Amino acid sequence: MTPEGADEALVAAARRGQAEAFSRLVERHQQALRAFLRRTGGDWALADDLAQETFVVAWSRLDQLKSGASVRAWLCGIGYRKHLSALRSGRRDRAREAAYEAERAHVSARFEDERLTLEAALGELAPDQRACVALCLAGDFSHAEAAEALGLPLGTVKSHVTRGRARLLQVLEDRDGHG
Repeated sequence: MTPEGADEALVAAARRGQAEAFSRLVERHQQALRAFLRRTGGDWALADDLAQETFVVAWSRLDQLKSGASVRAWLCGIGYRKHLSALRSGRRDRAREAAYEAERAHVSARFEDERLTLEAALGELAPDQRACVALCLAGDFSHAEAAEALGLPLGTVKSHVTRGRARLLQVLEDRDGHG
């Protein structure tokens, strides 16, 4: 029996639901399909993934294979369309990633500027006031916890936090030109 005749018999059996016949088709053509996809795309891992996807699609579309058509050519056609789809998807992913990185760099630069401005403003506060602000605003301490940690009266901690917050907000507003 010719290879094409063997393929036709296996396709007919697979169409009748014989999974073993389709497994034989996979065995017969997977090397050629993988080699084609590897040469086409240059990425061996992706080629192997696309070959697997190709066989999944082929199994579900066996009824679309025309009588007498080359199984290998049909599989390579499905694989090539999968390859083109992966290329388009990769371009979209790279474009999305580039846009994300550009935005992240912009946001990071803005936050870095604000961080430096805040650090400078914190440096202008008296040491006790700076410690209260650092614990209560940045460290999520309650006023009572900050008072205990710093050994200061609760009222003093509250006033230091209130005045320190007001000073930091003023510095940020002045920096942004709103003040």
